[in-house]
Amino acid sequence: MSNSLYLKPLRFSAISNGQDLDKQDLGASISQYIELIIFTRYGEHRYNPEFGCEIWDMDFELIVSETIWEEKLRQSLLRSIKKFEKRIYDVDVGVTISEINKFYPLRNVSEIKKKVELEIRGKVSKTGEKYMFKTSLFLSPLSA
Repeated sequence: MSNSLYLKPLRFSAISNGQDLDKQDLGASISQYIELIIFTRYGEHRYNPEFGCEIWDMDFELIVSETIWEEKLRQSLLRSIKKFEKRIYDVDVGVTISEINKFYPLRNVSEIKKKVELEIRGKVSKTGEKYMFKTSLFLSPLSA
């Protein structure tokens, strides 16, 4: 069995040209898989409806308490990462929500978006080295 970690999306044209598929290191592979968890809605994965996270169900939810919203998302991500990404352990998830107001003078339009910053820390099972993944998402575009 090959231990190669292939870069996604797979470029099959390389195979037809006699080349190997592009590879990536372990950290990049873990990051790609965590992104897949984040961007997959519960029930979207045909063979495992538990794969994914709750962020897409929470996207247009009325946020009464940012702290509760952040904790709900944090717990959802933590559960999914612990369950599906076995290449890291001692996982800790940080979630911070903020509001971004952007004004477009040509259209005289103001957009308010929720910015969610995610930070995932852990240790790589194979080596014990520290692992960190950080990304930001913009949710719920409101225009006025």
